[in-house]
Amino acid sequence: MTVGSQKDIDGLMEIGKIVALVIKEMKHQAQVGMTTRELDEIGGRLLKSLGATSAPKKTLNFPGYACISLNRDIAHGIPNEQIIQPGDLINIDVCAEKNGYIADSGHSFQMAPHSVPIVRLCQYTYATMMKVIYSLSHGVKLNEVGRIIQAEAERGGYKVINNLCSHGVGRAIHEQPEILPFYNKHDKRVLREGMVITIEPFMTTGAETVVEQPDGWTLRLPDNSFAAQHEHTIIITRNQPIILTVA
Repeated sequence: MTVGSQKDIDGLMEIGKIVALVIKEMKHQAQVGMTTRELDEIGGRLLKSLGATSAPKKTLNFPGYACISLNRDIAHGIPNEQIIQPGDLINIDVCAEKNGYIADSGHSFQMAPHSVPIVRLCQYTYATMMKVIYSLSHGVKLNEVGRIIQAEAERGGYKVINNLCSHGVGRAIHEQPEILPFYNKHDKRVLREGMVITIEPFMTTGAETVVEQPDGWTLRLPDNSFAAQHEHTIIITRNQPIILTVA
């Protein structure tokens, strides 16, 4: 969407803060021995208490409140009876709606005991996301997102998942524009003030694609590499973007 009023900004900031609070609480509550369904219920209860709903559950009939993906499953993981183990790499992705406004955010982290390569991957992916965000403003070409993600991945010794993109958001879960995570010199689209988009790099230690599983949701790496994703929803301005998914 493109914001058209202060009401739009306020509504997006409200749901953005809620999404951030839910991810923060789910990460805090995550424990070894807990099932991903139990962790999801924590997020669902908090969403309800804050007057928000899970957008994928409401509009796409997703079988959970949040996407919780472990290890080789890196996106759209269905909360189930899978038990969180020591050293698991976890991704929590929350997309929620309140009063017609939608925000989307994701966070990757590792349960103790921590592995230096995995912690570095998570931190590097987060830093790349922030570098992209602070490079964007009204008039910047959309392909700058992919250029930075691709360049940073190569600089860090990582690969990029090419079939997972950043995207527009705000009134629906996925809106235009679709934003590639690699540089496309032929993409002449330009960012405009008021555009609401996600920035969500996926970086891996090997694979460059993901494979949808038979459940119709879970996206899994086809090899034994690891992947991390971090995601914020932002509003493009004439200066630095407004980051909505913070608390």
